[in-house]
Amino acid sequence: MRAASHPAKWAACAIAVVLAATATACGGDGGGAGGGDGVLSSSWGDPQNPLEPANTNEVQGGKVLDMVFRGLKRYDPETGEAEDMVAESIETTDSQNFTVTLKDGWTFSNGEKVTAKSFVDAWNYAAHIDNKQNNAPFFSDIVGYDGVHPASGAATADTMSGLVVKDDRTFTVALKEKFSTWPDTLGYNAFMPLPQAFFTDHAAWLNKPVGNGPYTIESYSKGSVMRLRRWDGYNGPDKAQNAGVDLRVYTDNNTAYTDLMAGNLDLVDDVPAQQLRNVQSDLGDRYINQPALIIQTLVFPFYRPEWSKAGMEKVRLGISKAINREEITRQIFQGTRTPAKDWTSPALGEQGGYADICGDACVFDADEAKRLIDEGGGLPGGRVTLTSNVDTGSHRQWLDAVCNSINNVLDRGPVCTVNPIGTFADFRSQVTTSKMTGPYRSGWQADYPLIQNFLEPLYYTGASSNNGKYSNKQFDALIDQANAETDQARAVDLFQDAERILAEQMPAIPLWYQNGSAGYSERLSDVRLNQFSVPVYDQIKVG
Repeated sequence: MRAASHPAKWAACAIAVVLAATATACGGDGGGAGGGDGVLSSSWGDPQNPLEPANTNEVQGGKVLDMVFRGLKRYDPETGEAEDMVAESIETTDSQNFTVTLKDGWTFSNGEKVTAKSFVDAWNYAAHIDNKQNNAPFFSDIVGYDGVHPASGAATADTMSGLVVKDDRTFTVALKEKFSTWPDTLGYNAFMPLPQAFFTDHAAWLNKPVGNGPYTIESYSKGSVMRLRRWDGYNGPDKAQNAGVDLRVYTDNNTAYTDLMAGNLDLVDDVPAQQLRNVQSDLGDRYINQPALIIQTLVFPFYRPEWSKAGMEKVRLGISKAINREEITRQIFQGTRTPAKDWTSPALGEQGGYADICGDACVFDADEAKRLIDEGGGLPGGRVTLTSNVDTGSHRQWLDAVCNSINNVLDRGPVCTVNPIGTFADFRSQVTTSKMTGPYRSGWQADYPLIQNFLEPLYYTGASSNNGKYSNKQFDALIDQANAETDQARAVDLFQDAERILAEQMPAIPLWYQNGSAGYSERLSDVRLNQFSVPVYDQIKVG
């Protein structure tokens, strides 16, 4: 998930996210019975960074922000529709200049009032180059962004001139160009408001983040548990239906599943591959398996010349064709994964842009795979190493299977090996600091259910989630044209034209689309996943 060098111009909905951690009996501390009002426990993984809204662009941290903050918009858990939350109205006459009016009565959990300044200050902080926020590019459409975040050199301004506070409940936004769907992007975590406490004592805020959502953070022990508790002073329409959530850190989701079955954990939001054969008999209707806006890929590090030099596109295509997706998804994932045919998701539907764009490049063909790899000069150094975290997602099992498929095709001994990294946070740190030496796992959970969000954040030059550093001028130009297009069908066609370049260049290998899966204990009711596969925590009842 997350930011791009041009923010999502076709955004209509962002994501909630889920969390996890270790075990105490019967679902955790304070888990009172009856009335649906206890504390539930859920599996989780430590986030990569401290929980600043504009610096979080991975799933684990995003899950917490979605519980602790509310923005101008909120995405309906069932439909994904962008609905007004803190915003009373967002008005424009030209799709370029907007007037934002806030509802009255919103406060942060420390008692501070949520005002127009809360948003404007947060957005200026997020955009400023000195603050090194991952999601800064989401503000690049606002007039004055180039002054606070120049392409090179130091900032020449402290704030963006396109943001103006009119009064406590009103501010205006001037964009560089027309952007008719801009209001629908504003439920994304990067656009959350911040209290003045964030600026006056930043270190203290990072130690215990303060937001304006239905939960507050009671405590966090890295590697162990984050405790969130219902904020009874919350005035939003989506009040928490439970007393709180303990997010317990697990480095092995099999252990989480075992704890669920033993009654020591209430919710697992990622059923491990080893349990898929028996999960239905174990849990019955307490097992959820549904399509989601998620794709799994292998990304090549284009900052490494051995992977990006001329001719290597044949090797990358050959590796793709050496992977037997059908066999791996059938044997390991038991119907919870579908072999990928493009770089998006079938959950978009054909009108939304899903199509068989990858074509033969994603079809297993041993002879063609060997031919392409040999014609491209062979694997760099005669070997390929696949890297991933192995604490969640059953990644070690499928990585081994992918390597076995490649090794069987090439028939030259174990030329493909797996480099396992113990935790998600460590893995993401290595990815974002360009430490990968070969293909690495990348799972993308959409911010918005639109084709743009599967392409631009990951493959546009300089996009903040383009961790492989792929760059193609023709691809960028097509993305720009699609973003500027007011006709949605035409825009989708342009995005698909850009996607065809990915099929030729293979900067990332599409592996499979992922369903959302979860299992929960008998203590819980009203458990459901949104279309991004995330439990809707605030609506779960306990007891």
